[in-house]
Amino acid sequence: MAELENFKLLGIALSLGLLIGLERGWRERERREGMRIAGLRTYGLISFLGGVSALLARETGPLLIGFVFIALALVLLVAYTQNLKKFEDVGITSMIASLLTFILGALAVFGHVVLAAAAAVVTTLLLGFKPLLHGWVGKLDQRELEATLKLLLISVVMLPILPDQGYGPWQVFNPYHVWWMVVLIAGVSYLGYFAIRIAGDRHGPVVTGVFGGLVSSTAVSINLARLAKTDPALCNALTAGILTACATMFARTLLLASIVNPALFQQLLSSLLAMSLLTYLAALLLWLNTRSLQNNQEIPLQNPFQLGMALKFGLFLSVIMLLSRVLQIQFGDAGAYVLASISGVADVDPITLSMAQLSKQGMDISVAGRAVLIAVAVNSGFKSLMAWVIGGHALGLRVGGVLVAAIVLGLLIGWRLS
Repeated sequence: MAELENFKLLGIALSLGLLIGLERGWRERERREGMRIAGLRTYGLISFLGGVSALLARETGPLLIGFVFIALALVLLVAYTQNLKKFEDVGITSMIASLLTFILGALAVFGHVVLAAAAAVVTTLLLGFKPLLHGWVGKLDQRELEATLKLLLISVVMLPILPDQGYGPWQVFNPYHVWWMVVLIAGVSYLGYFAIRIAGDRHGPVVTGVFGGLVSSTAVSINLARLAKTDPALCNALTAGILTACATMFARTLLLASIVNPALFQQLLSSLLAMSLLTYLAALLLWLNTRSLQNNQEIPLQNPFQLGMALKFGLFLSVIMLLSRVLQIQFGDAGAYVLASISGVADVDPITLSMAQLSKQGMDISVAGRAVLIAVAVNSGFKSLMAWVIGGHALGLRVGGVLVAAIVLGLLIGWRLS
């Protein structure tokens, strides 16, 4: 049985090498046999060598693998040097892939089969997606690179070192929780920004609405409303885009609630799901009843992440959480509703996150759910008004009619369930 198990593990090690070698061999298929460092067979043998070394290391000790690895590295170095003289190819990807293949073969024989297989698949994908990855890097501008690094800074570096305890009146300010919600919002907006960059907003207002709603449904609504002024014939298409962004905002609110407080998610699910589906359906019907978009104007994209804006959002969120607690203590449930009405004009995210956090700390979940629905309703009404003022009465009637119907439906469901 032990021999049979060893045969199986060595077979897996060989298969992992052949998988990586398949991609490397295909990538360098135009070079004649013997003119490349390694191909399908070589990668298979390297992984098999790692497996055999691991098998022997069980008997002789782990140093054997280290000596074999060093020997392999020296052989590859010599081959790389000779190849460099012939082709002046300074890339070391194949060398790194070869060394990694050896390690994966050894890892499989040591019993970590699933981990080794997953690593081999990821390695093959990274090697195979070279043109795509290089294309993305080529399209990346400086502000987007800086935005990526800043997002990593606030999430990977800053978040873990913040204290996870309450401060201030009623212990309402928890630095870790507040900053975690800042990271959450920044991450969702970041993904939405790059979704538009990858898909391209020239594909139409609806595509822009789907991804733009993850960034800012208000910004999408304003920009599409401006286009309605320049080309009124596209009113249905632009209305569909605005409604899609608003429907995505409803779904985004549900997403945030589900991450921060699943109980609030359950409270909001029926209302926001109904609002989202109704708005998406209306957008689809309007989109089907329109001519194709010929306008080449693009929706202007803002910086995917601004550290200053993140700090302001964190401060605003802390103030909202404190005011929510103060107003609820002073005026009961009505205080939370008034604050939701005021903050909903500017943004739904702060009140959603603050209600999600406060309901975990003792606020009645039905009160928190109603406050979020009020903020969503006010924000939707504000966007309807902007569509009317900026885009004209035809656009305003279409957007406002659908959003008012969605608001009424959501509020009715929310109040009846709570």
